[in-house]
Amino acid sequence: MQLPDMNLLVALDALLDEGSVVGAAQRMNLSPAAMSRTLGRIRDALGDPILVRAGRGLVPTPRALALREQVSALVEQAGQVFRSGDEVDLPNLERAFNIRTNDLFIALYGAQLLRMMHEQAPRTVLRFVPESPGGDDDSVLRDGRTDLIISSTVELGPEIKVQSLFHTEYIGLARRDHPIFDAQITPQRFAAYPQISVSRRGRANGPIDVELANFKAQRRVALITPSFHSAMFSLPDSDLILPMPANILNSVNKLGLPLRSFQIPLPLEQVTVMQAWHPRFQNDPAHRWLRQTLKACCSVDP
Repeated sequence: MQLPDMNLLVALDALLDEGSVVGAAQRMNLSPAAMSRTLGRIRDALGDPILVRAGRGLVPTPRALALREQVSALVEQAGQVFRSGDEVDLPNLERAFNIRTNDLFIALYGAQLLRMMHEQAPRTVLRFVPESPGGDDDSVLRDGRTDLIISSTVELGPEIKVQSLFHTEYIGLARRDHPIFDAQITPQRFAAYPQISVSRRGRANGPIDVELANFKAQRRVALITPSFHSAMFSLPDSDLILPMPANILNSVNKLGLPLRSFQIPLPLEQVTVMQAWHPRFQNDPAHRWLRQTLKACCSVDP
């Protein structure tokens, strides 16, 4: 049986990823005319137009969408065959690593992680990408442009690799002279004051509300924000209460805000923060080094 031209597979991967003949040509160091001819060969080989005109651009056909992940995985596997085993030249490694996480993790560990990386690989670049409310965590890992997702709340497909980084619990934060500190903090008193919900998807309810219901209590979420840091600055001049991860308390104290923490009077489960990556990077030596460095970074108190 005659094997297909593997160059067509690489070109198809570039075309599906770029969605453009010009973009794919630049990626493969070809002229647009040469890439256009290659697209014609791919169409003949697959019996499908693959990319069709839509206004001024091109869109993939259903067959192309069905093939995208398979083609990407095959090209990645073929590339690994020609890479050097398990060795990586860290002092000369020139690579930008994209990590998708929230501002809280960046504030706690960003500088420390960069310092640890540059001790071994000074030419690397660390790029943090903000979380998105769209729920596209799987897709940003599959497209190969995001190396890691760091979160406690992502919903991922079964093929995605995950590793626990650390555990923390939730505590309450309020202004220093908040009336909640005038007496014992019970579930009912905790629920009596307006609260802040931090959610990138705009959610107001969560495990706290489930536990409060067991005590016949219900809180009122008066403010929803996408980040903990923006929420903190809403506390000094209000009666708002902010439930937040306990491991950021040291960073809060460094800000010098007139705030005070307290134990939430509910049996809340610990929160596990994890890093997640696509299997395409599982055996990549540089990526494995990044994961190991990040794990080591999170084992040190910020």
